[in-house]
Amino acid sequence: MSDERATGELLATARAWLRQDPDHETRDELAGLITRAAGGDEAASADLDDRFRTRLAFGTAGLRGELGAGSNRMNRVLVSQAAAGFAAYLREKSQGGVPTVVIGYDGRRNSRVFATDSAELFAGAGLRAILLPRLLPTPVLAFAVRQLGADAGVMVTASHNPPNDNGYKVYLGGADHGSQIVAPADAEIAAHIQRIADTADVSALPRSTDYETAGEDIVTAYVTATAAVAPAPAGASALRWVYTAMHGVGWETLSSILTTAGYPQPVVVDEQLKPDATFRTVSFPNPEEPGAMDLSFATARRAKADFILANDPDADRLALAIPDESAEDGWRRLTGNEVGLLLGARAARAAAGTPGASLACSLVSSPGLGAVAAHHGLAFHETLTGFKWISRAPGLVFGFEEALGYLVNPETVRDKDGISAAIAILGLAAEAHDRGATLADLLAELGETYGYFASGQVSVRVDDLAVIGNVMLALRTLPPTQIAGRAITSAEDLLHGAPGQPSGDVLRYRLSDGSRVIVRPSGTEPKLKVYIDARAESAEGARTAVAELEAGVRALLDERS
Repeated sequence: MSDERATGELLATARAWLRQDPDHETRDELAGLITRAAGGDEAASADLDDRFRTRLAFGTAGLRGELGAGSNRMNRVLVSQAAAGFAAYLREKSQGGVPTVVIGYDGRRNSRVFATDSAELFAGAGLRAILLPRLLPTPVLAFAVRQLGADAGVMVTASHNPPNDNGYKVYLGGADHGSQIVAPADAEIAAHIQRIADTADVSALPRSTDYETAGEDIVTAYVTATAAVAPAPAGASALRWVYTAMHGVGWETLSSILTTAGYPQPVVVDEQLKPDATFRTVSFPNPEEPGAMDLSFATARRAKADFILANDPDADRLALAIPDESAEDGWRRLTGNEVGLLLGARAARAAAGTPGASLACSLVSSPGLGAVAAHHGLAFHETLTGFKWISRAPGLVFGFEEALGYLVNPETVRDKDGISAAIAILGLAAEAHDRGATLADLLAELGETYGYFASGQVSVRVDDLAVIGNVMLALRTLPPTQIAGRAITSAEDLLHGAPGQPSGDVLRYRLSDGSRVIVRPSGTEPKLKVYIDARAESAEGARTAVAELEAGVRALLDERS
């Protein structure tokens, strides 16, 4: 195809998109690009090509991407196509009934607009659509799907992604118990969305304002259920702690739960307490990222706090930090694995002796949870990454993944929930305080009881996603035989899962000293992630092994990239 013809087709595609775009901001943005590209501006043509050469793929994580005009961006046209396609899927599965879908949204740019568009399109398609009453945490939406007996739920959020991103997260009720979607539902929904995109002008899709807005009773029910996770024990009133919402939507709901459960209100990081779509005090609104908790550390030093709790912007994740004299600023954020083992041990103690009860974590999370389960006579399930898998583990009483995600209340929320996890940590801290102990002491006790585990991660961010594919291909075609001087005793490629088992783009290596190294592309960010786990006779021995393996992994990736 000639360059001139390709440009002509690109301009035609962009103009067709422009004609159906209801958003004046993206319409103006696109119109300017079309004009410049039609006039021969190569940069504008390249920008158009980036926006239209593909479309954001709908998968088990729903949709997530940068805001802007075009099929490869998050915008009102794309969201309308997704809503109409999802509505068609739900109607197809309803066997003549009227499906109910609940819609929630957080404080990001366009979240309310995307949620309202979805509610109108669901109602226009003949569904019962229920919009949550205001911007709320993702766990409230996951709770509402179960509480209302809905067939599905949609949460408009990009969680902890950069400020200019947004997303569309989908849950299914019924037999799926309000969990995130898995295959084959993702492909079936994507096919319906594609049919809408191929055949319909979104400006002509039927809409209706005859949707419901949920009352405050749904939020009150979540508050009551979450307060019951760990009602405050006697020692709770003496806790001194700091909280940050990371410019997200967690504070209002958490504050109500604290009052209901009987915990003291925290010292808050004022600059980050209210929703702010610009996330102005952090370069990246993720508690895992370097610098994201600096304001929390400063606040905690002034308050002489015992610990810090931080939610990510949609409050489905939780970070915990404790005082540490060896750290540069006097504070250390615990890893997701450390928090997961604290919460897992708590759940295991409560569930010991319960027939069929189980703990679950993703395969990249600490194998220490398996040791906890075995110690208490519980079943243990290791799943693919993501709570869509963890939440489906049979007999689940607790699940977690190392990326700060914890499922502590599976009877009410079948997804990670940073707010209920915060209440569970407060319960642990209060009980420890009652006997003169700290959260650091609880961590030490874990090692003494279940064995000493340590974990690490090597994360490589790329500008070109092809780099990740090339590294994974190189590892498959030229498999390593050792890492950091430790022989690889087994290598598994989960891309080719056993029959009936889920598969994923994951390489898992088990080493001669019992350590484990797992390599996988991130599902939500342009990163290649390597997860390292070691077990030793002491905490120091486990940490040393992880440090050596991290250096070995970096050397391996340099060889293969």
